[in-house]
Amino acid sequence: MLFGQLTRLVQPLFRRSFHISPKLNQAMGIDGNNILAESLKKQGIEYVFGIVGIPVIETSLAFQAAGIKYVGMRNEQAACYAAQAIGYLTGKPGVCLVVSGPGLLHCIGGMANAQVNCWPLVVIAGSCPEDHEGIGGFQEYPQVEASRMYCKYAARPPSARLIPLHVEKAVRYASVGRPGVAYLDMPATLLTAEVDEDKVPLDYYSPEPVRLAHPDPLLVEQAADLLSKAERPLIIVGKGAAYGKAEKVLCKLVENTKIPFLPTPMGKGVVPDASPACVSAARTQALLRADALLLLGARLNWMLHFGQAPRFAPGVRVVQVDISPEEFHNSIKSEVAVHSDIKPFVEALNEKLAQKKFSLDSSSKWWQILNENQKKNTAFVEAQSNDKSVPLNYYAVFKTVQANIPKDSIIVSEGANTMDIGRGLLLNNKPRHRLDAGTFGTMGVGPGFAVAAAMWCRDYAPEKRVICVEGDSAFGFSGMEIETMFRYKLPVIIIIVNNNGIYSGFDKETMKDIQSGGDVAQCTPPTALSSEVRYEKMMEMFGVSGHICRTVEEIESAVKAAIAVTDRPSIINILISPQASRKPQTFNWLTESKL
Repeated sequence: MLFGQLTRLVQPLFRRSFHISPKLNQAMGIDGNNILAESLKKQGIEYVFGIVGIPVIETSLAFQAAGIKYVGMRNEQAACYAAQAIGYLTGKPGVCLVVSGPGLLHCIGGMANAQVNCWPLVVIAGSCPEDHEGIGGFQEYPQVEASRMYCKYAARPPSARLIPLHVEKAVRYASVGRPGVAYLDMPATLLTAEVDEDKVPLDYYSPEPVRLAHPDPLLVEQAADLLSKAERPLIIVGKGAAYGKAEKVLCKLVENTKIPFLPTPMGKGVVPDASPACVSAARTQALLRADALLLLGARLNWMLHFGQAPRFAPGVRVVQVDISPEEFHNSIKSEVAVHSDIKPFVEALNEKLAQKKFSLDSSSKWWQILNENQKKNTAFVEAQSNDKSVPLNYYAVFKTVQANIPKDSIIVSEGANTMDIGRGLLLNNKPRHRLDAGTFGTMGVGPGFAVAAAMWCRDYAPEKRVICVEGDSAFGFSGMEIETMFRYKLPVIIIIVNNNGIYSGFDKETMKDIQSGGDVAQCTPPTALSSEVRYEKMMEMFGVSGHICRTVEEIESAVKAAIAVTDRPSIINILISPQASRKPQTFNWLTESKL
C-alpha cells in the first residue's frame, strides 16, 4: 500500500503522456522518456534490467508506467548479463538500462558477451546533455562510437520524434539473423524534450515475425547422402539449435536414425542428456573417430577444437547448418554448407533419410567403439562420485546435487572445474535449461543469468527452480546480486563449490606456511583465494541463515532445506578439497596453436 502511494506521488513528477487525461496531455505533449517507454512496449519488450542515476531515473519510472517489468541490479555488467539471458530464454531482446559514461563502460563486457554468444540484447544508456558536449559535460563520453565494436547496431536518435524509428530498428537488429546487440544513446536533453503527441509515430513500424529460412532442397539431398553413406556419423547439437527451438524435430532425427550425438554446453537438453544416443561420456573418441559430422547451430571454434586434427580425424566430412553464412568454412572447409534455420532443415533431412530407410545399426562397429569408451569413462566418474571421503571431490558433490534438486531445474553454472565437470553430471533433459560462461568464457555471469532465469520461471514456468552452481572465484565477481534476489523475492538456490582458489587452492596450514616466507604480495600464489571463506554468512545480512557443507549428508540436507524456501534465495557453501580436479585428459582441453 505504501509503495502504491509513493508511486502515485512520484510518477506524475516524471511523466507526461497519454496516460494522463487527454486534455492535459494535448496541452503538455509527450516527453522522450515516455516516447521511449511506449516504443519499447509496442515492440514487445517485457523486461528491463539496469541501474538508474542521472539521467535515466525518470526513464525507469516511465518503463514501469508503460507496463514493462524493471529489475534494478547492483552492477551494470550483471544487469547486462541478465538482460541477454532473458533474451535467450524468451526469444525477445531483453533491455539493459544504464547511466552515462562509466555506467555504459561497465556494461560493455556484457555487450561483448552477448554479441559473441549470439543472444538478443538492447542496451540503452543515458548520456551527457547535447549542449554540454565538447566542453567537459558530466560523464561525457563518445558512447555510440565506444559501443559500435560490440553491436550489430548503434545509434543516437536525432530527435525525440524519431525515437520510435530507432527503437524498432534496434529490436529488429538484435533479433533477426544471427541475434546480437543493439545500442541506443539517449542524451538527457533528448529524454526531457517534449513533442506534440500527434507528431510522434508511436506505431512507427511493427514488422511481422521473420519467417524461418528454408534450406536448398539439393543441399538437403547432399547432406542425407553423405550421412547415410558414412561409417561413423556424428551429430553435434549447438546452442543455435536450442535458441531455434528445434528440439522436437531433432529428437525425431536421433530416434529414427540412431546416429550418436554430442551437445555443446548450452546445446544440452535439445535432445535429452538421458537419451541412449548421447555420447558425451565418450566425447574425445566421438570427435576423434567420426568420419562425418552434422553440425547444427554450433561453430567450429575453440569449443570444438576448430574441427581440426588431432582432435578430429583428418579429412572428416562436415555438413554445416547455420543461419549465418559468414560462419561457413571458418576453420575447415565444410563439404555441405546449408544456409537455413535448424528446424526446417532437420524436418527436410528427416524426410530424406526416411526415404532412404537409413538407420544406424546399434551393433555397428562405430557404436561398439563409443559404448566401450563410455563404459570406461563412466566407471571412473562413478568411482569418484561414490568417494565420500572428506574433503569432498567435485564428482561426489555433483552426484549429490543432481540426486536432490527438482527435476528439470534450470542450471546456471560458471567457474573452471566447477562448470566443466558439472556439465557431465548435472543433466539437462529440456532445452534452454542450461546457462553458462558460453563461447566467450566470461566469468561473473552466474548471478545475473540466475536473476533472469528466476524472473522467467516466475512468469512462464512457476513450477521450475533455478540452481546457480558457482565456483568460489566466479561467485566473487557478482556476489552482491544476492541482494537483488532478496529484493525481488527470487528463490534462486546458489551452490558455491569452494576449493579456496582459481582452478585450485590451498588448505589453511599450507597457505599459512606459504605466506610466512616474505612479502605477502610476492609469495601468495596468483591462483589462491582465502581458505574456507564463509560465503553462506552473506545470508545473515538479510536476517536468515545459509548452509555450510563438508559431507554428502550435509549437502543433501541443505539442498532439501533450500528447495522448501520459495520467497528468497539460498546459499549453500560446499567446502571441497583444494586440490580436487577433473579426470585426466587425453588431449589438452584447449587446442594449442600450431604457430
